[in-house]
Amino acid sequence: METDRPTWRSRAWLVAVAVLAMLALVLMTVGVDNPVSVWGALAVSAGVTALVIAWALARTRSERRHYEEELASWAAEQATQAERLRIARDLHDLASHGLGLITVRAAAARTLTGPDGEAERANALADIERASRQTTTELRRMLALLRTAGPAPLRPADTLDDLPAIVKAANDAGLTVTLGDEEVGDVTAGVQLTVCAVVREALNNTIRHAGPSHARVGIHREADTIIVEVQDAGPRPGWQPQPGAGHGLDGLRERVAALDGSLHAEQADDGWLLTARIPDRGAT
Repeated sequence: METDRPTWRSRAWLVAVAVLAMLALVLMTVGVDNPVSVWGALAVSAGVTALVIAWALARTRSERRHYEEELASWAAEQATQAERLRIARDLHDLASHGLGLITVRAAAARTLTGPDGEAERANALADIERASRQTTTELRRMLALLRTAGPAPLRPADTLDDLPAIVKAANDAGLTVTLGDEEVGDVTAGVQLTVCAVVREALNNTIRHAGPSHARVGIHREADTIIVEVQDAGPRPGWQPQPGAGHGLDGLRERVAALDGSLHAEQADDGWLLTARIPDRGAT
């Protein structure tokens, strides 16, 4: 559960000023009759003032220490929530890609006919076995991280240079994907990471809903905005869609919205078009 950031509130100096004001008011009200009384009153007021200031300093220092402890605890909780969200997204991407590949290859193998059908089925089974082993290994690794105390080790963040590998993985899963090569200039790291997430999730959705179909990935710049478009050609005839958990697009919208961007999905021709508009003002 998200908690509000602790705020610094201290009334120590307000109390100290009130006490000193009351002391001054008392001295003015009582008055003195001789020089000895004057010096006595000054000594008393100086002593009380010193005590009040010392108390205010000690109180402020204690409150400051408590505030810093609360702030550190709040920051640790926020970091933990962010880490859990990252792991949830990684688990979603991992399961979505692995199971999507298995589904496509199994469905394709089931419909193969002709003299080469037996060999193709054997290749499909080999691909299914490899994808299952890789997915299982990654799931075990991530579950082991969840059981380990302390933060998970960092991994290199995706960049635009990783897009060909993302497209290749989709092609290996049975899609036919083309990637545009339009120059977009310098792009900040956070935007690059989000672009890769958009492309990966869009292709995974195509695998599940359209099967071994065709898709096009285009990325271009309009002023200070990066535009990502992923369009598929619609489901292959006879393909039965494999619905997911429904959290993929919601997670993408959160990522894009965190960068003040927008994400829109709509039907286009026989398929779907996913468009992300992500501001990139920090690259120029």
